Amino acid sequence: MEPGYITGYMETPAGKIPGISTAWSFVDLMNTIRVRWSVGRMKYRVSPGIYAIGSPDPSSHVFVTANFKLTFDHVRRALTGMNAWLLVLETKGINVWCAAGKGTFSTKEISRMINQVGLEKLVTHHKIIVPQLGAVGVSAYEVRRQTGFSVIYGPVRAADIPAFMANGLNASERMRKVTFPLWERLKLVPVELANGGYYLLLVPAIFLILSGFYRWGYSTDLAFSDGVKAMVNLLAAYLAGSALTPALLPWIPFRRFSLKGLAIGWLAASVLFKIHFLGATPVSIISWFLMIGGLSSFTAMTFTGTSTFTSLSGVQKEMKTALPLQIGMAALGAAGWLLSKFITL
Repeated sequence: MEPGYITGYMETPAGKIPGISTAWSFVDLMNTIRVRWSVGRMKYRVSPGIYAIGSPDPSSHVFVTANFKLTFDHVRRALTGMNAWLLVLETKGINVWCAAGKGTFSTKEISRMINQVGLEKLVTHHKIIVPQLGAVGVSAYEVRRQTGFSVIYGPVRAADIPAFMANGLNASERMRKVTFPLWERLKLVPVELANGGYYLLLVPAIFLILSGFYRWGYSTDLAFSDGVKAMVNLLAAYLAGSALTPALLPWIPFRRFSLKGLAIGWLAASVLFKIHFLGATPVSIISWFLMIGGLSSFTAMTFTGTSTFTSLSGVQKEMKTALPLQIGMAALGAAGWLLSKFITL
């Protein structure tokens, strides 16, 4: 079955090329929401190749993008009203920025696709427009040497393509600036929440059961009363790292995400301490501070892969040093909490 965005085919010197709509269908919108919640995210892709938008001819511009369907959708929508060619690379269903860092949105892949689709048969100007966020993986000199096509770097955001075109293929300073405002950070939170969905069910359930143990045996009443508090504490820790930290990102001190998450986690633990959710003994209280801090720090650190605040080398360095500490804090805290159920201080 043909994808809904394909409206027909046009005959060209390079063969039959699918034409695509620039409008989103209801299915596209629903799938976007689904993918935002990480459902089928890694399989949300389009076939690499060349596509026609409007009625392109040999003088029409060629835009390059990734085959992550959400990226593809944003680019085609930005090209509404234009006659253009859209060259889609095989990036394994990864967006432009991440694919460039991973090496799939690359000089090699652009050169391969230009030759594979016979782009020289479609256009006479020998120019391609590559998104700025893909520049890290692309050598304009090598693309020209290997294919004869010159690379023009477009704006950061697909939405700025019309203004970029109106400005004679020149990006303004605003178009070149990479920003990460609150709304864009919040759009990524559902993915982080969904990725931890199984742990949000399994781990609290374990703590609910363990909460019933005490030095004289087992109490279902204690399992319920202390177990509910334990579940709230764990949920607060997870939300502190995966939701509050991204939302408050620019205003939290420290450069490292692990430290940002730790700070917000301990802030959440302080609130829980005030309402007597961390237990009645020093051992229990300290244990929860360790667990909440470790969990919040870890979940905040996983956000580095979707943030413009970090680099690949920085992320690798941070994970190498922070991960053992996070695991140690969580393990020590869990052991201390369990021990606190059998002692009185």
